[in-house]
Amino acid sequence: MPEPRHLRDPRALTAVAHPVRLGIMELLTLEGPLTATELADRLDESPANCSWHLRKLAEHDFIEEAEGGVGRQRPWRVSRIGLSWGDQDAGPEERRAGDALSRVMLERWVDRFLDSIERLAATDPDWREAATVTQTMGWLTLDELTEVNSAVTELIRSFEDRITDRAARPEGSRLVELVAWGAPVEVAR
Repeated sequence: MPEPRHLRDPRALTAVAHPVRLGIMELLTLEGPLTATELADRLDESPANCSWHLRKLAEHDFIEEAEGGVGRQRPWRVSRIGLSWGDQDAGPEERRAGDALSRVMLERWVDRFLDSIERLAATDPDWREAATVTQTMGWLTLDELTEVNSAVTELIRSFEDRITDRAARPEGSRLVELVAWGAPVEVAR
């Protein structure tokens, strides 16, 4: 897979940091081109609201019109799969917008994980058992933290080809969200 699109523009960071827009981006990434009406059905939103969010995403080159269809029936697709942000030399406005996007994404991932665990407990105990949270703390150097984060990133990104290549998906596989972070923390004493 190509490298994710790297965001530096605070306006683009702010534009994508919205739950409906993130939902649109996810669906277009996972399912391919969809119309505003199809997105509205899947997101439990109105087609007019989805059209508005599609225009905002297109304004910042996150999505583009796909082949076929006209008017309300025109499909949209992602311009590029994946996003990254957060440069060391980011200015205050870029940093604030990036932090806001990070917060929205983290809240989304945590909520989705908790919803999944609850649903799987009742419907599929084996998948529930496989869906785990792992946490630990340790004293690492800057180089060690960089190495751990790089190794984890490489491991979880190794499954990305299956996003767009349905033939690469093993029988019995399901869409799984893999989220990881490692960062220095301050613990209340």
